[in-house]
Amino acid sequence: MSVHHHQCTENPPNLDPNSGSGHVEKLGGLDTYVSGSTHSKLAVVLVSHVFGYETPQLRKLADKVTEAGFYVLVPDFFHGDPYNPANQDRPLPIWIKDHEQDKAFEDSKPIVEALKNKGITAIGAVGFCWGAKVAVELAKQELVEATVLLHPSRVTVDDIKGVKVPISVLGAELDQVSPPELVKQFEDVLDTKPEVKSFVKIFPRVKHGWTVRYNVNDPLEVEAAEEAHKDMLAWLIDHVK
Repeated sequence: MSVHHHQCTENPPNLDPNSGSGHVEKLGGLDTYVSGSTHSKLAVVLVSHVFGYETPQLRKLADKVTEAGFYVLVPDFFHGDPYNPANQDRPLPIWIKDHEQDKAFEDSKPIVEALKNKGITAIGAVGFCWGAKVAVELAKQELVEATVLLHPSRVTVDDIKGVKVPISVLGAELDQVSPPELVKQFEDVLDTKPEVKSFVKIFPRVKHGWTVRYNVNDPLEVEAAEEAHKDMLAWLIDHVK
């Protein structure tokens, strides 16, 4: 297994279908964890890492975002089949072939449509690891008002060149999947696009996945995750309105 994949799969979360204070409903054809007021005109879609939408830390973050007045969704883009590191017969590269990010992007369009039909006037997309590629695609096609990518996976310089809405990229110093050199290239590209508002930050001493796979018993990890959550939320509040 390459280092790249190893970092995507270490510290697997204990999935819990009942975690979070929201509930699961069908939206745009997908089971979706929803949280927050249905009366809000502003929505945020969180696109998960390979472990999927039952990750407790991800749902907890969704609930936190609702406190700023957003209606928050975490769709199950894996159709009940998140990556399971315990399944030796299906290593990550094989699993990814069954869950291509392009397909997830197609699956995200009916969700955007469903939100607009509910009267939502602005949408933000946030992608974690695997999910960042989906979020960046939404930003390229202007299906959302703003995007945040956290420790992205498979996002390219060309993707960043194509972004047309405000984008924030939060990277990790010890990330072998999207190393700081690559995140710096993203920043250089964004610097040449003054018409697109952008914010790029590299968090010291943290690894790929730190915002949703932190160790709750390690104060430094918790603090770094919370700082990233705060930056993410500030970006959404500024640009999804």
